[in-house]
Amino acid sequence: MERLELRYRDALKSVSTLELILKETFSVIVRDAAIQRFEYTFEAVWKFLKAYLKEKEGIISNSPKSCFKEIFGLGFLSEKDTVACLEMTDRRNQTVHTYKEEIARIIYDQIENYYLLMSNLVSKFNGKV
Repeated sequence: MERLELRYRDALKSVSTLELILKETFSVIVRDAAIQRFEYTFEAVWKFLKAYLKEKEGIISNSPKSCFKEIFGLGFLSEKDTVACLEMTDRRNQTVHTYKEEIARIIYDQIENYYLLMSNLVSKFNGKV
């Protein structure tokens, strides 16, 4: 199986596990698990996008923000969703500080939106990998 297809499957599986935790009743443990799943889902999605850009478009993009901007340029994201992806990247970078209750709450409150964003984005590549 080629590398791009593996990255795509990783992204799909990660999105699926994020969806599952969002169905759980809130508790601090569920919040923390959701944040962890958000982290690895974000990583899987942007690394898939990076591989897609390189293999299918010949574009080298080495950061999440540059990947989202390139994907926007290819028409996979609207301007609004691109801005949301850039914000999501900033939130992902803040996950190392979730020991601060305020940051954990802010990130958790947005995870469902980020799930929808990543799920919709990854689904646009069905049949293109």
